[in-house]
Amino acid sequence: MSESQLAVFPPDASPAALSSARFGLAAHLGIEFVEATPTYLRARMPVDERTKQPYGLLHGGASVALAETMGSVASHLVSPERMVVGLEINANHLRAVREGFVYGTVTALHIGSSTHVWDIRIRDEEGRLVCVSRLTVAVLNRPSPPPVV
Repeated sequence: MSESQLAVFPPDASPAALSSARFGLAAHLGIEFVEATPTYLRARMPVDERTKQPYGLLHGGASVALAETMGSVASHLVSPERMVVGLEINANHLRAVREGFVYGTVTALHIGSSTHVWDIRIRDEEGRLVCVSRLTVAVLNRPSPPPVV
């Protein structure tokens, strides 16, 4: 089994259950999960006034926001009892998109006790590669709640 085929997600994971993207930046950008399997998650994001740069193209930062959202949700699914935070992300923007939706697919490259590394491929509606991203997530113990005084 190759690294991009690691079965790391719970079998009962469903797009509807991935509530982490229903608030904040992900909700503002219109990111929604559309598929969940044991080896990958897929989400989509509209290319519209929220996600375009001034020349009418998909903003690279929006692609990075999609990638980090997907990787963070993936890490949360793998380690729900821990706190996960982005540590490093990189992205190569390969193709311009002017309209429609882009679709991201996240797969695991490494699942360790203190870090996860994710591969995120973003494609246009025709399946052409738009952006390749890698996200490293720190997996931390949840902080203790402050004492009640």
